Amino acid sequence: VQLQASGGGLVQAGDSLRLSCAASGRTISIGTMAWFRQAPGKEREFVAAVRWSGGITDYADSVKGRFTIFKDKARNTVYLQMNSLKPEDTAVYSCAAGRPITSATRMLSMYAYWGQGTQVTVSS
Repeated sequence: VQLQASGGGLVQAGDSLRLSCAASGRTISIGTMAWFRQAPGKEREFVAAVRWSGGITDYADSVKGRFTIFKDKARNTVYLQMNSLKPEDTAVYSCAAGRPITSATRMLSMYAYWGQGTQVTVSS
């Protein structure tokens, strides 16, 4: 599975951005797709995930109510709609795909496939 992320940029606090992650290759092996982010000097952290079948979603508390993850199975693409962005959302955002068990969708080690990161910078 290959993942291609896009959509990052420089925005002001309160603005919105939409990230995209297009999957190709053996997409039948995808159980869940997720977004993680890594800010300078910090560890990579979970942002959001969506089940490829059924559409169950999961969000980190820090983005709940502001970010929405959704998928377009016809295009093998997952999106991350980010609203009301804050400076603390500044990070490199990476998409991932894998087959994590239900209780482990937030664990990096559960994802076998990763796309390249896309930079999101939110100015105050």
